[in-house]
Amino acid sequence: MGQIKVDKNAGGIEGLCVIEPAVHGDSRGYFMETYNQKDMEEAGLNMMFVQDNQSCSVKGVLRGLHFQKEYPQGKLVRVIRGRVFDVAVDLRNGSETYGKWFGIELAEDNKKQFYIPEGFAHGFLVLSDIAEFCYKCTDFYHPGDEGGLAWNDPEIGIVWPQVTGKYQGSASAEGYRLEDGTKLNLSEKDQKWGGLNEKGC
Repeated sequence: MGQIKVDKNAGGIEGLCVIEPAVHGDSRGYFMETYNQKDMEEAGLNMMFVQDNQSCSVKGVLRGLHFQKEYPQGKLVRVIRGRVFDVAVDLRNGSETYGKWFGIELAEDNKKQFYIPEGFAHGFLVLSDIAEFCYKCTDFYHPGDEGGLAWNDPEIGIVWPQVTGKYQGSASAEGYRLEDGTKLNLSEKDQKWGGLNEKGC
């Protein structure tokens, strides 16, 4: 396991893992392995990935909180350009930490990866001018199977960095901004999700 360092049960939530790859740098730049199945298995992570995704978003974009209802996905996420605040919320029935959240800054500079197993809602907020976000999934995307949670549900209580605004009883981005004045930018769909008791899964 020489190429990665794994912090298991991040935030006291079983299954969440923060992974730091070994970065080999010199005056020319750097090299690192972004994924090595053997190293992951030696760390006790035996998931199998079937799909890779990549997105690009501008500052103030908040994507989430998303999950698949019948075909849950585990996700290994990282940022290759820019900086985001990445969040997972435990939705596993019977879990001692049901409804609890953990967030971590992922950036091109810190090169950290975040593994979110099946049974969690996931989302992220873009803190840099541009962010390119990559993730590996343990199941395919199934149209029509997506569920979601309100990003600002007070019952969950996620503390999104730099976000100012007052909860008005819905997931609407109206009135929310980053500290520098950038308006929070959510899709129409993400502004209609309900709270934890309305997740519909």
